[in-house]
Amino acid sequence: MTNTTMNPKYILFDIDGTLLNTGGAGQRAMERALVEEFCVDFPFEGILTAGRTDRGIVSEIFARYGIEDTETERERFRSAYLNRLPECLREQSGLLLPGVVSLLERLAEFEHVTLSLLTGNYAQGAAVKLRHFDLDRFFRRNGHSPGGYGDQHADRDDVARMAVAALAKAAGRTVDGSEACVIGDTPADIRCARAVGARIIAVATGRYSRQELAAHDPDELLDDLSDTELVARCILDA
Repeated sequence: MTNTTMNPKYILFDIDGTLLNTGGAGQRAMERALVEEFCVDFPFEGILTAGRTDRGIVSEIFARYGIEDTETERERFRSAYLNRLPECLREQSGLLLPGVVSLLERLAEFEHVTLSLLTGNYAQGAAVKLRHFDLDRFFRRNGHSPGGYGDQHADRDDVARMAVAALAKAAGRTVDGSEACVIGDTPADIRCARAVGARIIAVATGRYSRQELAAHDPDELLDDLSDTELVARCILDA
């Protein structure tokens, strides 16, 4: 591991469309949960999922189909989804996105860098996806990954605030958003980084084009993460 006296830096990665592409496994698992547990046909018709939190997606689906919006029903859905997710991941042709492993290996060399997550996924769903693609090894700290997840908040800005608070708790000190760098593939990633004062690197590896992302003025805009040294410089030299 590289020795350094540099100030701590926290790198907050989005998952879907940034680190990996599940081939639609997450949505398929949600669909199966809704069809099999709640008898809802075609549940995702007309619903946008990119950049949103699982809680926000469920809120829209429950409202659309008249499902009672209680924590009991939400937990029923979450459990049904998580039970189906591993099988759906095995069925779908997912893949790691370009340069991801090399970049994570490079960043892990630095003692002052903490790799973390800022994702709309449920925390357990994020863990299942990372394990499936053998990425969980980069994010484990004392058995878990402090960061921001989509269990509690519909607004991704609140997930970013949750991530900074979780990192501060893990570090045992106040963590300012300016110490963090968010890496994501949607306008929502850009907005939530701004909400906490973090640097934002946008990558055009998800459903949004480079032009669409540029309209939201990220600090850096990349086609993908394949140039390890370039991306590392964008993160560490700021």
